[in-house]
Amino acid sequence: MPRSGSQREIMRPEFQDIVDEVSRLLEHPATLEDRDFNLVAFCSHEAQVDEVRLRSILHRHSTREVQDWFEQFGIATSEVPVRTPASADFGVVSRLCMPVRWHGVTYGYLWLLDDHDDIDEERVPEASALAERAGALMAQQARSREELDYTVRDLLSADAEAVGLAAEAVYELGIVGRDAPVAAVELRLVAADPGPPVPMNLWRLPRSVLAVSGAEHNTLLVPVGEHGLDLARDIARRAWDLYAERLPPASRNDLVVGIGGIRADLAQARDSWLEARLAVRVATADQSVRPIAVWPELGVHRLLACGPEKALASAVLDPAVRRLLGQDDPELRHTALAYLESGGNVQETAAALHVHRQTVYYRLQKIEQVTGLTLSRGNHRLVLHLGLTMAPFVAGPGT
Repeated sequence: MPRSGSQREIMRPEFQDIVDEVSRLLEHPATLEDRDFNLVAFCSHEAQVDEVRLRSILHRHSTREVQDWFEQFGIATSEVPVRTPASADFGVVSRLCMPVRWHGVTYGYLWLLDDHDDIDEERVPEASALAERAGALMAQQARSREELDYTVRDLLSADAEAVGLAAEAVYELGIVGRDAPVAAVELRLVAADPGPPVPMNLWRLPRSVLAVSGAEHNTLLVPVGEHGLDLARDIARRAWDLYAERLPPASRNDLVVGIGGIRADLAQARDSWLEARLAVRVATADQSVRPIAVWPELGVHRLLACGPEKALASAVLDPAVRRLLGQDDPELRHTALAYLESGGNVQETAAALHVHRQTVYYRLQKIEQVTGLTLSRGNHRLVLHLGLTMAPFVAGPGT
């Protein structure tokens, strides 16, 4: 779900006015949420409250389990108010849900707590008209977000003219200032079967953060100012949390984030975005840098930006490395990497691999036989270490 500009819009006073008027009209606590169950507005009320309403107010959204429970009553498609029952399991009192719709599309939900079933039914049509007004406002917001979504996509395009026009459009909206340095943040679920896209309640991020979502990723453009990559890292962590809270716990380790280097202004954001995508690629192959991989801090992995994979493979995959990669025994490769990453310390290598030191000595001898390298020589270790480090990225078919 595109986020840019939505915080300013979603907190428009008209929404609060509608919620206050509905609550006054029906004399019950009212809460307005968008269709992803993110809190938009609520009225203060001392009489009725339940765990779900309190959690929504405090955390600005409802859990996935609570959403599924409410949606089973058909609220997402209903054209008329729906009564939902109480649930002791979820800490929910009975409610009247007025779908917030416009031209046949549901944009959110206006909730009235009604634990005693005493809402005046004669006043519900008037309240429903107010819910329809909220639907019209949310539809207007959605159109604005879609337009800005296309603008952000243009910022990331390879068309220099489109990039310039998009940057001017953003400047004119006052979202990001001219000459404001930016860094790109890319979130991606890298599981083998990621499932359907997960909507992110990105409205909790600062309004200046531009966002665009695809089928498998979310891209943020973060104006970093004087805070530099520290701010980009903070936004990345917050975005990771917002995405992860919608995922099953077992899937969260497959959610990775890449941060590109800082660029002088929006017109150069594409370069940072390309680096952020490469950082995601590194995090996909190397779990040690998860969940957030920062491109300027990835050392030798930045060679991935140096050119086509075939050319890079030719440069870093020495014939000696290819011979080791061609071995059926993966323990040789694991041992070589562990040995090289420990600085040639056999005892640390054995501890890391949970094997005896003699086993390490045996494997190292076998590695030297296969590769023709002498591991006591620094330049030979460099060739092997570089090749094994980059192999997951360039050692595909045909390399």
